[in-house]
Amino acid sequence: MNIIISNASDKPIYEQITSQIKRMIISGELPEGAALPSMRLLAKELRISVITTKRAYTDLERDGFIETVAGKGSFVAGSNLEIIREEQMRLCEEHLQKAVDTALQSGITYQELTEMLELLYNGE
Repeated sequence: MNIIISNASDKPIYEQITSQIKRMIISGELPEGAALPSMRLLAKELRISVITTKRAYTDLERDGFIETVAGKGSFVAGSNLEIIREEQMRLCEEHLQKAVDTALQSGITYQELTEMLELLYNGE
């Protein structure tokens, strides 16, 4: 599993792991039923604490992305990807609402805001 941890990021390490695994599941890179590395193995590969990987796996399980079977390991959940996608859309909507509120308070026009979004979305 290719997970990249950035010490320069303001996100905690467990959140970096969680978001990257979620992205892999949503994109289909990790298909339903795929086994995830054990918490110890992932911690060793990333050179981080097992407590950190446990926190990431706990959050992924809570959010319905993975299932953990005692003695067997953690696997990509067989949940409905449409529900997961809907949750991600809701999160995007929340962030966009904050951006719209900031734009309105700052006098940024709709056209300027959409130009910013287009540049950000296209990686420019």
